[in-house]
Formats: sequence, C-alpha cells, structure tokens
Amino acid sequence: MTHTQRREALRAVLSGASCLHPASVHDPLSTRIAEEIGYELGMFAGSTASLAILGAPDHILITLSEFAEQARRICRAATRLPVLADADHGYGNALNAARTTEELEASGIAGFSVEDTDLPRPFGAPKPRLLSVEEGVGKVRAALAARMDKATCVFARTGAMSVTGREDCLGRIAVYNRSGADAIFLTGVSTREELDAVAEAATLPLILGTLTEEIRDRDYLASRGVRVALIGHAPSQAAAQAIFAALSALREGHAVPGMPEKGAMARWTREAEYAAEMKKYLG
Repeated sequence: MTHTQRREALRAVLSGASCLHPASVHDPLSTRIAEEIGYELGMFAGSTASLAILGAPDHILITLSEFAEQARRICRAATRLPVLADADHGYGNALNAARTTEELEASGIAGFSVEDTDLPRPFGAPKPRLLSVEEGVGKVRAALAARMDKATCVFARTGAMSVTGREDCLGRIAVYNRSGADAIFLTGVSTREELDAVAEAATLPLILGTLTEEIRDRDYLASRGVRVALIGHAPSQAAAQAIFAALSALREGHAVPGMPEKGAMARWTREAEYAAEMKKYLG
C-alpha cells in the first residue's frame, strides 16, 4: 500500500462505527510483528520514541529530526499498517508544527497529534500546564495548512480534563471542533461521566490516549464516538525486560529464556524475500 492508501485506511477508521486499539510500535521489527498479528493500526508514541532513540524518559528530549527518522524506519518496514504518531507539542510554535507536518508526512506517517501542553516543562512549573486555546488551535491550523497530501490526518490533542478541569476541556473541544482537525485526541478522561460529556460536546471523531477500567469497554467507547483508544506501550517495556533476561542468562551461562519459535525471525526479517532477490540479482 502507498502512504496515501494507508492514510485513507485511517480515515475509514475515523469515519466508521467501531473503536480500535492500535499496536504500540517503536521500530521496524515491532511493526512487522504487529502486522503479522493483524492489528489494523500502529501507534508510535513520544514516550516509546524516547526509549528507542535515547533510552531516556519522556521529557521531550528527542528532536524532530530524530523522531521523524525513526518514524520513517517504522513506516518503511510496514506493508499495509497505517501508523499514527504522537508529535507532542509540534516541536515548537505554530511554524514548528508546520515543519513537523512536512517531516512526518515525508516519513509515511498516516496521522499525528499536536497537543496544547506547554512543552518542554517550563522552569518553575511544578506540574503540567496548558497553552492558551488560541495558541493550541493555531498550531493545529498551521499543521493542517502544511500538508502536501490531504489524506494525512492531523489530530488536535489536549489533556485539559486532568490538568485544568472539565469546563476548560469542553471549551477547548468546542474550539477544536472548528479547527479543521480530523479528530480530537484526549488524555486524562477517566470516568464514563467525563466521556459522556466529551461525546456530547465533540463533533469530530475521538481518540483516547488513556483508558481506565471504567471506560475500557469497546462497545461503550464506540457508542461515544471513540474510534481509536490506546492501550498503553507495554511492548517496548516487555522487550527491554526480555533483553535484560537474555543478557543475564548468557552472563551466568544459562539458556536464554523466551526465544522466538522456529521460523519467526525469518518471517519478521523477510528472509525469503531477500534470498529471492539475492538469487535474482547476485547470481
């Protein structure tokens, strides 16, 4: 599939009636595994990018070029999987958000979010704080205007529900409804009462970045206009634990636990395709 076709597949999800859970991916191998399992969407988050690129916590320490390059590797490895990206604050002001569109679009990302959190954390701020809604919507509009492929999706993201409260969250949703964004990406929604209020205020499809047990039911989420709901980023953490276990076992002279089944690595690395090309082109 072309990048545009994957973006159109994402748009079909957003305009549909179901709620999907994307696979958290962080590199080419995890992307191919997600495809083999049958996930309909992939999600490349800022937190997993920080782990994969720097081995650092999610403190907005990576650069746009680093994030976009890893996104390019991920999208190149996929054959059909539309990949969403968390572009954090757009890596700066509205002009930077436009540049973020250019770089992520070139990487093959199907859609990405730009949030209104004041990032990186400002000096003297003991907890997260938000930009004005005017600045937030300006970033979204700049990102939209920079698209070369109109199929690319841009999501207006806010964590207002848990940072500034319900009233401000609903007010921001009302503004983002009119921004031209393709969906509204929310974090911090934790109860059905909150999600019901959000669903009543939103005219765009919803993406949830956090799930609690109270709102986890997919049929309920779908009925409230949620089309994508993240289920965390456990795969990258599990991979780190597997590496730790393997290295520890080897150092102690033990067998490595949890090795892939026979043939799995050959599938994930597309060994047969490379062998065929070597025979065809190298004699």
